[in-house]
Amino acid sequence: MAVIGIVGPTASGKTALSLELAEALGGADSVEIVSADAMQLYRGMDVGTAKISPAERRGIVHRQIDVLDVVDEASVAAYQRSARADVDAILAAGKTPVVVGGSGLYVSGLLDRLDFPGRDRRVRAELESLLEREGPGPLLEELARKDPQAYEAMDLANTRRLVRALEAIRVTGRPYTPRFPRHTAHYPNVRLFGAFRGSDVLNAAIDRRAKEMMASGLIEETRELMDRGLANSPTAGKATGYAEAMAVIEGRMRIEEAVESMCLATRRLAKKQTKWFRADPRIEWLDLTDGDVPRAAGDILRALEAT
Repeated sequence: MAVIGIVGPTASGKTALSLELAEALGGADSVEIVSADAMQLYRGMDVGTAKISPAERRGIVHRQIDVLDVVDEASVAAYQRSARADVDAILAAGKTPVVVGGSGLYVSGLLDRLDFPGRDRRVRAELESLLEREGPGPLLEELARKDPQAYEAMDLANTRRLVRALEAIRVTGRPYTPRFPRHTAHYPNVRLFGAFRGSDVLNAAIDRRAKEMMASGLIEETRELMDRGLANSPTAGKATGYAEAMAVIEGRMRIEEAVESMCLATRRLAKKQTKWFRADPRIEWLDLTDGDVPRAAGDILRALEAT
């Protein structure tokens, strides 16, 4: 039985496509969906993550949604353990797992043979202290010296991932990069499909979504999450949309500025996600520029039946 992945940049139509495909494969009796979205792990982060509501799930079980509190730190290693247990349980029940998400490392952590070695709280604390005192410069220099391949491949603006890479390097004494042999499947039968839209259509969808989020209660949702510790969260508090909403609440940004910042940040994220997934030769791409989700789901069915 195949493990199916539906990936792609934010606002590309993955959620709608996953539901259409799930129903075409037999619905709730035959399919369960496993989210690979790092921010949808958090309870209460609904509006700002475009999280599908229970009423919209068509009775299909969705896993890896609402499993963390906002004060918890999300990690790919923890997600890997939990999400693989979910996929294994779905397969054991004779159902098809459909993995859906745009968080590239989380998708790879679940579906590929990735190892997450080298954890030491003391070492991490030293790196975080250095980062706070001197900024990312010394850490970037260390990474470039000890693992040039990781330095070239990583998003160097992501300081949390920078600290994680150097933690592993210091603990193991080995480069970080070889631990991530991307595109080598963990499961014996994985089929990956990517959703994309033309850039003008995608950017318009991103801008529209940001405005809708603000109009649908993002500020109010963020206030509630701040009461639960969002501002001090090592991961959730940095999420696009919530960071801007907190700035509005604290008087550092006007709503119009927040929406513009959300649009720009989400466009940058979409470009990064597209670059990540385009590097994977296994992905079969589906053009959703026209929004024809049933046609795309039919294309997936035909591809699955042909093998």
